[in-house]
Amino acid sequence: MGQKLFREAKRFVNQALTDSTEENIAIAKNSLVSAFANSTLAQQEHLSQMQEELRQVEHDGHQTM
Repeated sequence: MGQKLFREAKRFVNQALTDSTEENIAIAKNSLVSAFANSTLAQQEHLSQMQEELRQVEHDGHQTM
């Protein structure tokens, strides 16, 4: 289950990085939380990096508004 959630989180984060709508960012955030709870330490490190990328995109989006 953890591997599937990790792959989904990665896909949703990539989608949010490509198309940074509020909806895509919210979906990516939710998928990160689910994946984090069910992942290995190595995966958690990678998820943390993806979360930081998502924060940056979200922050940049608020700067332009």
